[in-house]
Amino acid sequence: MKIGDKVRFLNTTGGGIIKGFQGKDIVLVEDEEGFDIPVLIRETVVIEPVNDIQVRQSAKPSREVEIQQRPSAKPEEEYKPEETKEGELLTVLLSYLPIDIKNLSSTSFECYLINDSNYYLSYNYMSRTDAGWVSRATGTIEPNTRLFLEEFEKSELNDIEKVCLQFFAYKKDKPYSLKNAYSVEVRIDTVKFYKLHSFKENDYFEDDAMLYPIVRRDLGEKELTISPEEIAVAMKEKESGQRPRIQPIAKKEKKPILEIDLHIDELLDNTNGLSSADILEYQLKKFREVMDENRKNREQKIVFIHGKGDGVLKNAILKELKTNYKTAYYQDASFREYGYGATMVTIK
Repeated sequence: MKIGDKVRFLNTTGGGIIKGFQGKDIVLVEDEEGFDIPVLIRETVVIEPVNDIQVRQSAKPSREVEIQQRPSAKPEEEYKPEETKEGELLTVLLSYLPIDIKNLSSTSFECYLINDSNYYLSYNYMSRTDAGWVSRATGTIEPNTRLFLEEFEKSELNDIEKVCLQFFAYKKDKPYSLKNAYSVEVRIDTVKFYKLHSFKENDYFEDDAMLYPIVRRDLGEKELTISPEEIAVAMKEKESGQRPRIQPIAKKEKKPILEIDLHIDELLDNTNGLSSADILEYQLKKFREVMDENRKNREQKIVFIHGKGDGVLKNAILKELKTNYKTAYYQDASFREYGYGATMVTIK
């Protein structure tokens, strides 16, 4: 890449002309409105080198007018986001990555917004100061994408100790389910930025990252909204003694969650001579054994770890549940613990 090249963004709409570079990983792109946008080099692609632009601009004026007035034969196709079944529920995260993970003591960091849903999000990313909230990034993120928000130095960590993400969700040119507008505050543990193990393998980046869930499956993290009117009513009930006493209920002892790892290297020491079909059948045999052993253990929760992979094992397990274990309830296991790689079954 060179200064003057025309580029397009990979993970969001837009692009512009390269105006400069920041370090070895960040390129400054001037958009159509004249703003310089810092973008990761790996998130851009050159669509017109600077040499071609100069050649085009040196053409005769009469030819330029002719080209501008001629209608385009192939108009640019409108972007249509790819949708997933899981994406109908909002999952939104903030992520932080060190630019040089080998030098945590001095490196700067990047912040990204992750939209793991089928909705467009209009967002406002803020941080808390003594004087109030300050917007750090605003805009719109497309469905099922990640978006670079900012780069900050280690000396600025105290500025992001408390952040807030506000957003509302919608789709373009099609019906959709109405979603709440979210305003979720998160306290960032800045001490973690000094520890290598805080940055972990994840489903969204090739590099290790620190993830802070904002909304998962339509539920905001630490969502608790109490109106002033509700507080006033509660105080009056307490003063007048009208508030009903809450009878304690004996807690049922929860059964420990069974965790079954179906990765073949956890089930067999040696897989020599086994075909893919053989391996799948062995994994399903283990699944059936566990389900049959716990068929009478009502409310028993079992997490089957199948990995993300190409989805063959997960789909086979779901088929077994629908066919042979119809009374069992199943759902995706904890995203924080297993990513997309596990299914939790509850015996009913």
